[in-house]
Amino acid sequence: MSSYFKRILGFTSTPAPETIKQGLPASWYRSPELYELERRAIFSKSWLLVTHENRFQDPGDYLRFSEAGFSFFLSLDRKKELHGFHNVCRHRGFPLIHEDSGNMKILACKYHGWSYGVDGKLAKAPYFEDLSTFEKGKNDLLPIHVHTDKLGFIWVNLESAKVPSVSWEEQFPETDTHERFKPFHFSEYVFHHSWVQEADCNWKTLADNYNECLHCRTAHPDTRGLVDLNSYKVEGDEGTMRHFNNTEIDGSGNERIQIASTYYFPNACMTVSPDFFYYMRCVPTSATTCSMEYDVYRHKKASDDAFEHINQFFKRVLSEDKWLCNNTQANLNAGVYVNGGMHSQFESGPLYFQSLVKKTVMEHRMEEKRIGRDIWPAAQVVVDGEVGKEVAFCSGLACHSNEQTTLSW
Repeated sequence: MSSYFKRILGFTSTPAPETIKQGLPASWYRSPELYELERRAIFSKSWLLVTHENRFQDPGDYLRFSEAGFSFFLSLDRKKELHGFHNVCRHRGFPLIHEDSGNMKILACKYHGWSYGVDGKLAKAPYFEDLSTFEKGKNDLLPIHVHTDKLGFIWVNLESAKVPSVSWEEQFPETDTHERFKPFHFSEYVFHHSWVQEADCNWKTLADNYNECLHCRTAHPDTRGLVDLNSYKVEGDEGTMRHFNNTEIDGSGNERIQIASTYYFPNACMTVSPDFFYYMRCVPTSATTCSMEYDVYRHKKASDDAFEHINQFFKRVLSEDKWLCNNTQANLNAGVYVNGGMHSQFESGPLYFQSLVKKTVMEHRMEEKRIGRDIWPAAQVVVDGEVGKEVAFCSGLACHSNEQTTLSW
């Protein structure tokens, strides 16, 4: 079966080495209109890596997430089955979950008192239950698609269709069976802590930075002697960017450590070593800002010194990346720089990532133009005829305006 990304790109590998390729223009990294298109074309219907199953231990455990303005949560029911829902009360749209994590027995809306079970079923709707026309079964929480892969990583898809247009297996074939993960047993790691950096940069600025190490010697002092550009490579295929390098544990040349770093389109990455692994979600918060959200795990047998050494190493590197991206974004916003040439060997990762962004948003926009309205795949399915007319009326106004002013890039 041909994978989703192979079909949309028409090729399966990164560009040929030793050539110069033009990157996406700066306007793609600052345009509010393009950001809204990315919300519709990418974040509404892509499979998004969000967490690992060992964050859920007891019935009632939950985690809250945000992706490009979409708020949702995962919860574990009494049978230890994992569910995912939009963080939206079905009555008037108020958020149900206000903490990032915790344990709950029931979901109670603090606006009008509606309540739901951990499985998303409506439990109580004060005063509405007395109305003969009220259908309780049609007011359960809005579900999202959830997939747990063979390594225990949890992915979500926000598309409102009962069956997503692209399955996880089609979007990321063999991602959880890749040979580079064979040395690691993720069940032997325990969650240690989370941390966050708020960045003044577009989410793609950070993705471009993460997916090349051409800047490592210059911008990351701790990597000098650790990273060999002659052996470092990024392989882009099947929606992933896999980083390969012969990494020394201490820079002495005497001992080497296995590290596997992988970026998953659109906005998550994971790095694993024998003592430690972390994943980052680069969460878009506007056209020119994002949140860098990290979960850190420690191997059960890792010594304190070994864990802290690699934990602090990556914290320094990732903080330096934030500084690089913030300053780059300032010039992308200024309106002087348009774009530049990229090295197709040492910057093959960003080039592959950009090709995915470009193809995905352009195909979605083409379909929107064909039908004459914006397409929001994550939107609640409307079955009421009158509501449908009202939605169509507003969509028509937006599309009429967009024809004049939107997406001039």
